[in-house]
Amino acid sequence: MRTKTQVHELIQQVKEALGRAGEGSSDFDLNPDVKLPPNRKLRPAGVLMPIVLAESGPRLILTKRSSALKHHPGQIAFPGGKVEDSDSGVIAAALREADEEIGLPPRSVRVLGDLAPHETVTSFLVTPVVALVEQPFQPVPEPGEVAEVFSVPLDHVLNTKNFVIQGRRWRGQRRYYYTIPYGPYYIWGASARMLHALASRMV
Repeated sequence: MRTKTQVHELIQQVKEALGRAGEGSSDFDLNPDVKLPPNRKLRPAGVLMPIVLAESGPRLILTKRSSALKHHPGQIAFPGGKVEDSDSGVIAAALREADEEIGLPPRSVRVLGDLAPHETVTSFLVTPVVALVEQPFQPVPEPGEVAEVFSVPLDHVLNTKNFVIQGRRWRGQRRYYYTIPYGPYYIWGASARMLHALASRMV
């Protein structure tokens, strides 16, 4: 169990990591042979990386997407989605989506910062927003979109040694990507790549 001082130091480390300069990432980082068209259009989106302070130590909230969704069904993901006209930007979109998808009120979190955007194979430019959950809340999965809400130890996903590169056939070619297994959960693809970007800045 971490002491309050250790938790405070960890949060400060995360904030410092977010303040370090870094390039954006993409689903194609481990596939240098993929040539992306320079005039491609990407839709802005925001996802929230919510950190909760549990008795066992800080944990990161994740979701398992519904198997009925069109994009990334059944995958592990952060709450989030595309920027709507009513949003003031990617941070507002991430907070709104977290409220809608898992019942996390924006007033309950403190935004610590964000990472450089991540480009997905589905043509989204996703900005990961890291936030500290400062008030207790009961997760409420949005029916039809979120199958499960769970958490993993923050230490686990901030350790680059826990990441594994794997591959599979995709559109006729071998595609490689990061994974970070935890218990019964298989975190991979965009979520794992964004976590790797954060973990790399913590070193």
